[in-house]
Amino acid sequence: MTALVTRCATQEGVQATPLPRLHLIRYSQPSAPLHVLHEPALCLIVQGAKKVLLGNQLFHYDAAHCLIVSASLPVVGEILQGSPGEPYLCLRLDLDRDLLRELLAAAGACPAPGAAPSAGLTLQAVTPNLLDAFTRLVGLLDHPEEISVLAPLFEREVLYRALQGGAATPMHQVIAGTGKALQITQVMNRLKDTFTAPYRLEALTQEVHMSRTALHQHFKTMTGLTPLQYHKQLRLQEARRLMQGQTHTAEAAGHAVGYESASQFSREYRRLFGASPRQDAAQQATSP
Repeated sequence: MTALVTRCATQEGVQATPLPRLHLIRYSQPSAPLHVLHEPALCLIVQGAKKVLLGNQLFHYDAAHCLIVSASLPVVGEILQGSPGEPYLCLRLDLDRDLLRELLAAAGACPAPGAAPSAGLTLQAVTPNLLDAFTRLVGLLDHPEEISVLAPLFEREVLYRALQGGAATPMHQVIAGTGKALQITQVMNRLKDTFTAPYRLEALTQEVHMSRTALHQHFKTMTGLTPLQYHKQLRLQEARRLMQGQTHTAEAAGHAVGYESASQFSREYRRLFGASPRQDAAQQATSP
């Protein structure tokens, strides 16, 4: 697996592949903290180590554990081990909701009605069966003529092996068909769709028919953040993206994501990223 991924991951950072939903990740040195909105995925480190911060929860993992992300989460990732001779190598398989729904139904793995949501980010031990299934999937990169026929089968096996390892609960949250997980997912989707608008807690509670207390409790369990913190991180990450693309000044980026006060934008930006918008934009412009 290491030799295969080393050969195929020819670019630094995240690289798409001919396999639907599979990405290769390579870093030849430890990284600075990387702020991203992580969508539902199964991540397997092949070489190296990483830490991920979700709210106040810190997760360390390496090739012995895979990371399961079951919701759209603002996280901070940091590569801990990576060098030109032994780069950090990782596989990210974005989760297909329709396939998961089919597998969970076939396995008869149904959550209890009204069950509370679980953490949206979990670690699971990598079993030999899961590693073998991933190896078969990635091996198709050497046989592109077989991808259309075999990739759906091997992807299905990867997810099935993850389910066998105990991933049914987080996988259910990805499809979020019923219960509290569905309500929290609806709130997250609403915040993602309207993050440039002012934050309105009452509108969110009315939309999903939950009390303030219940909404805060279940939302924080699933995301590690309160709804307001989630809303702010969506805004600030988008503002940073706009400045990194050098399409917006700091003032324009803050206004574009919904801030009316430049001082509030600068204060909250510094709290999240450790530097003012202008300082951070200048640092990013000179960083590899």
